[in-house]
Amino acid sequence: MSNVLLEAQKITMQFGGLKAVDSLQFQVQKGQLMGLIGPNGAGKTTVFNMLTGVYQPTSGEVLLEGKSLKGLKPYEISQLGVTRTFQNIRLFKDLTVLENVLIATHQHVTYGLFDTLFQTKNFLQAEKSLHDKAFDLLKIFSLENKAHELASSLPYGEQRKLEIVRALATDPKIIMLDEPAAGMNHSETHHLMETIAQIRERFKLTVLLIEHDMKLVMGICENIVVLDHGVKIEEGAPARIQSSQKVIEAYLGVEEA
Repeated sequence: MSNVLLEAQKITMQFGGLKAVDSLQFQVQKGQLMGLIGPNGAGKTTVFNMLTGVYQPTSGEVLLEGKSLKGLKPYEISQLGVTRTFQNIRLFKDLTVLENVLIATHQHVTYGLFDTLFQTKNFLQAEKSLHDKAFDLLKIFSLENKAHELASSLPYGEQRKLEIVRALATDPKIIMLDEPAAGMNHSETHHLMETIAQIRERFKLTVLLIEHDMKLVMGICENIVVLDHGVKIEEGAPARIQSSQKVIEAYLGVEEA
């Protein structure tokens, strides 16, 4: 039985005459914590958009547990267990912290319209269970004391954490984190690094992350894919990536003779 959870099979994304991503191929193993890195403009977020159905690849395919995601909408892909956060925070800022998480927990509810309208026992039990689940997730990130505050009132770093909590609430098989440490100080980044590792173990999750903080990436990722101008230039363990001349040149440039 294959241990591959998610696979990009030569996926390409073309906007007019520009190839943002060109024939990218990689596999994410079940339970793996994998990084996707590269200079600004390398095509990393475009890859996330293709993996989650925001963009349909111009060519190539994305497979989840061996099944093609071609033509599926983002919400359908989410229901299959692929969830993400965004580079630019996308919370429901006029809702409370708790309400943001509860919205995500309702993706897999089993009660129907009748139960909702008449507040049946099935409805009340399910809602209590979802409420407890949301609070438990908030506790992981020490946000339970702010459950009834508006999401917009949270400091930037805590809004980032709330996005991760909301993603976890969908019961994902794989969670994709787009620059989760952006805007965080050193202490917050270190704590986030520990938390990502903990949630991977606790929820038996697969994690794919985009991150510019190389200390975070090298500290927690088991495998790393490096993009430059939409093309994969290297893949491997952190030690290999750190010593790769191709990666060094992509980040630092090559001095002309």
